Amino acid sequence: MIHAHITTWIVALILFFVALSLNKSGKTKGAKIVQMILRLFYLLIIATGVGLLSQVSIIDWKYILKAVAGLWVIGTFEMILTRVKNDRRTSVFWIQFVVAFALALYLGFAVLPMSFLHP
Repeated sequence: MIHAHITTWIVALILFFVALSLNKSGKTKGAKIVQMILRLFYLLIIATGVGLLSQVSIIDWKYILKAVAGLWVIGTFEMILTRVKNDRRTSVFWIQFVVAFALALYLGFAVLPMSFLHP
């Protein structure tokens, strides 16, 4: 289950940057299609995340924080894409994205016991 979760968010990250570049280049139809596929991957990320949470016997505050950080990343994806499409400033959301993504990676890979780097 953890491999499916990691695969879905890596694909979502790639789709995010593809949609972002299509929006910036003015190819709105292609950007809209990629963004709809990206939204499907949001659902897959959430579903695999819930599946991972269901495997944990005792849910600690770290799991809740990881889930909130993951949802925060998804929210910043949407806000950045929407603001780029409407030619509005995105700097605040890029900062939020970096913080949320770093927090999710740190919790997922270094802190939580189902991670690769946890002893």
